[in-house]
Amino acid sequence: MPLQPQPGQPGGGRKFNAQLAIIVAAVAAIALIIGGGVWYSSSQDDGKKDDTAGSSGGTGGSDDNNGGTTSGGKEKAPADPSSKVLFQVPAPEVKNDSTVVVSGSWLTDKAYVKSGIAEINGYDRDKGTKLWTIPLAGPVCQASRHVTDDGLTAILYQPAMPTKADPSHGCSQIALLDLDAGKRLWTKTAKSGDQLISFDNVTISGDTVAVGSTSGGAAFDVSGKSLWSPKPTDSCYDAGYGGGEKLVAVRKCGTYEQRQLHIQNIDPKSGKVISEYKMAQGIEYASIVSTNPLVVAADVGDSAGDGSGISDFFSIDSKTGKLRTRISAPGEQFAARCEGITRIEYCNQLAVGNDRLYIPTEEHDGAGEYSQTNEIVAFDLATGKQTGQRADAGDGYTISPLRMDGGNLIAYKRPPYDKGGQVVSIDGGSFKQTKLLENPATDTVRDVETSMSPDYSELLYADGHLFMSKVYASKRSSGTDEKEYLAVAFGTS
Repeated sequence: MPLQPQPGQPGGGRKFNAQLAIIVAAVAAIALIIGGGVWYSSSQDDGKKDDTAGSSGGTGGSDDNNGGTTSGGKEKAPADPSSKVLFQVPAPEVKNDSTVVVSGSWLTDKAYVKSGIAEINGYDRDKGTKLWTIPLAGPVCQASRHVTDDGLTAILYQPAMPTKADPSHGCSQIALLDLDAGKRLWTKTAKSGDQLISFDNVTISGDTVAVGSTSGGAAFDVSGKSLWSPKPTDSCYDAGYGGGEKLVAVRKCGTYEQRQLHIQNIDPKSGKVISEYKMAQGIEYASIVSTNPLVVAADVGDSAGDGSGISDFFSIDSKTGKLRTRISAPGEQFAARCEGITRIEYCNQLAVGNDRLYIPTEEHDGAGEYSQTNEIVAFDLATGKQTGQRADAGDGYTISPLRMDGGNLIAYKRPPYDKGGQVVSIDGGSFKQTKLLENPATDTVRDVETSMSPDYSELLYADGHLFMSKVYASKRSSGTDEKEYLAVAFGTS
């Protein structure tokens, strides 16, 4: 039943290690099944379109290491937080048995922008009317979660549609999108020798689009000018980059199982290394949680054991490259996730702001006989210690950080069986919660909402609007009349 709306230049290359290729390919296949992430951008935030976060984490208006001061956010509680369904986007038709990536969603002042199958669509934020379409030759592979002040973002996509005979054509196409105009400004590629490089990740910082891979990294100015590209003679290579307020490279040196990762704060125009932190040898993968302040996540010694990709967070001084503190966050205790194997910037269920790291605890028994619940806790990025702040989800709910809003934290509460989900603002000082939105509790609405878990979906909130969307599309099961949705939008009056 359908929902009804209700009223030194980085980037060097290397010879491809066959063993690593097999491991990366296997992990990428797993990620294709379980992945998910979130992007947020709105010029409502302090006049910038790059106060990023969402379940994929992000910065919170912090300027380097400013010591944890807080200021109020722009999101205000409405007189009535009860929401209604504004619109829903039907799931696209998938013609064969493959799973197609539809990753990527953004907010502008006018549009909710979402990837479809081999296209990017802009929708009216209130009505869901399609405003524009950017056609692509093949499916999206990855999408940057950052947007420049003038509405630009970047994606990776395939040069052709998959077929049974050729299920992937590689993620070789780098595109710059104008989300305000609804246009693809350019598409670029880079080569290793005479072969097109299939890139693993893409980000944008300032006027620089940067992409990373096991063959090295490349970057382009928003004008389309090449800034750097892989050097086949290099013994190290840029596996990927974190963007936003700064540009940070994860540069890999050494052979598999004897790897050393260099976390480099680099000049986005020249690629010159400003500072560098060398992680302990043997740490194979790292994720960029935030570039300002600089926070990196890693699974040290593969000790997390739960697939979260995180055992520790590293708070780094981006000016000097020195470690500020290391935060232990065992996977059995905390629910944040990062997929730093190929997607360097792909973290969810966490946020960074006020010089603090906000992460949820794992679910545990609630007050009810069968209920589960959890909390968000804060770590000081200077000391590595918990601040003592705790935001309880409430019995039967589970809470996840979405993004920063000035000094406040925006979080989503996944509902119990008889309630609708909520969005709350958590004061950065007192940790007092203010309800911004609460969704309908009807079965039909709840079924759609709970099909989009914060772990594996994209959630965006701004100005009384909550947008939830999927990151993969598959062929629908035969013999079922149940409608499936790519995205659903909720809004308060």
